[in-house]
Amino acid sequence: MVVSEIEEFSEIRTRARAYLCFLLQRYIPNYVPDPSLENIINALKILKKELPLADAFYVLDKTGTQIIDAISNNPEYRRGKGINRSMRAYYYRAVREKRCILTDPYPSLLTHDLTVTASYPIYDDNKQLSFIVCVDVSLKSLLKMFHPASIDSYFGQFSKVIYGFFTFALLVVALLLLAKGMGSIIAESLVFQDVEIKEIFESTILITLSLAIFDLVKTLFEEEVLGHHKKRRTNDIHKTMIRFLGSIVIALSIEALMLVFKFAIIGPEKILYAVYLIGAVTLLLLALSYYLKSTADLKEDE
Repeated sequence: MVVSEIEEFSEIRTRARAYLCFLLQRYIPNYVPDPSLENIINALKILKKELPLADAFYVLDKTGTQIIDAISNNPEYRRGKGINRSMRAYYYRAVREKRCILTDPYPSLLTHDLTVTASYPIYDDNKQLSFIVCVDVSLKSLLKMFHPASIDSYFGQFSKVIYGFFTFALLVVALLLLAKGMGSIIAESLVFQDVEIKEIFESTILITLSLAIFDLVKTLFEEEVLGHHKKRRTNDIHKTMIRFLGSIVIALSIEALMLVFKFAIIGPEKILYAVYLIGAVTLLLLALSYYLKSTADLKEDE
């Protein structure tokens, strides 16, 4: 799930940075004469209530050394004073860019989880660096805050369960169709001389539909339950859709052929219905051809 979480983070990164930096700038004034560490600590205690999902708040001096124990709702995280963090991205990026930044996800030494840090450099009125204020938020907490469709949010978990039920139900349908089709073929093959073409056609349709539904089940399970849809290439999704549509076209084509034979023997006046079905299959083939051309053009553009 880590890859999908990181890709979801890339979608909400701009909003997350804007919000976290807005809060830091709102409560901690910058470019003031002789910035006070005590005022910064008081502001961080207020921020702790504004951001209950944040893991820790702490302050670095201009050399990158942590000068207070982390402020946190979790007593286990209230430590770190004296640690040199000058090699961490949240220090040197904030110093280099001279603005509030949000890091990429990284394994936190404090929580041992994937974490992002918003860091805010504090300058005095002479534009000399005084402190760097940091806020650690776990990647999962950040996604809950800014990505409500995330599979780790409450609604995302609920959606995952619902899609799980749907995929299971469709899988049962696919297996029943396959069992019925295979059963008909086995029953017909026991007495070879009594094999009916109609039964063979019907069994083929059932197995083809079973394959189409199974492809759909596989796609839904991988994308909506396992959350792999962002890792899959667009071309792979198109292939799944093409296989599904192709299976439907094959099933309808077989049904149309079977109706032609049937009506030619028992009801020539009804053969027009078979022609209608053949026309529908032709339209589906044209639509599938257009879809193939569109996906090919999209692949070239990518």
